[in-house]
Amino acid sequence: MSLLGPFEGFAITLKQIFKKKVTRQYPEEKRVKPQRFHGRHVLNRYPDGMEKCIGCELCAGVCPARCIYVRGKENPPEAPVSPGERYGFVYEINMLRCIFCGLCVEACPTEAITMSQLFEMSTTNRQDAIYTRDDLLMAPDGTVPHPEPESILIDKGELLLSDGWLRATAASGRAAYEGVVAWTPTAGVGIRPPERGQSGSLQSPVSSLQEEGEDGASPGSGERETGNDSSDDDLAGDGRRASGDDLAGNGERETGNESSDDDLAGDGRRASGDHLAGNGERETGNDSRG
Repeated sequence: MSLLGPFEGFAITLKQIFKKKVTRQYPEEKRVKPQRFHGRHVLNRYPDGMEKCIGCELCAGVCPARCIYVRGKENPPEAPVSPGERYGFVYEINMLRCIFCGLCVEACPTEAITMSQLFEMSTTNRQDAIYTRDDLLMAPDGTVPHPEPESILIDKGELLLSDGWLRATAASGRAAYEGVVAWTPTAGVGIRPPERGQSGSLQSPVSSLQEEGEDGASPGSGERETGNDSSDDDLAGDGRRASGDDLAGNGERETGNESSDDDLAGDGRRASGDHLAGNGERETGNDSRG
């Protein structure tokens, strides 16, 4: 039998007393959130003040919680609101339904909607939890409105820390794109820097070499060049993917070999060993069959 007897279980408690405390005195002390944190949504503008939202409603269509309601409207020719044909005339998000998954950010083709680091949005009225276009859309100078006043709980500066998910580089794990800017500027902040690389550095070694012009790559070109010939993964200058089978300007596939039996004829028909005559009959190298 132990000397401590029934007090032996308190040994674990005594060990924890002298360890470093991990508890934060919230809300006076707040932790630093990850740069991809999924907080309150923000509708962005371009530096010239035009809205990025084009009213395509893709965010509402992809939302698994059906918490987004969008209606597009034609842009007035004399004073367009967005660069597209339409803009988000009605934009609402029900924060009580939102699961903060970030699929709306991924679906948006113009980077119009992003998620900030503000998450203190408690309300006592259900109607106050429905954020409208006026609550979500940033001002032309880049400031973001919020329906609740700033307090010890609400830090409106966190609304400016957005675009974290968009600034994730190295798509599909390709290190050549780590740290390469591939997003548009935003009002008030311009082009935000890319996120930290997987190595923890501010900039990946690959992107720094591209900026210095080493390794044969020009800065900001988005193309990867090495001392060898272009690989099958290089990108063509027009944004299409160039491979061993390059695409011709007319959309047909060209190879280094001659046309095979599956090539397309000039009139759009499929040419093979058995060609089609102009009258619709099949011709072969042999005499026509009965």
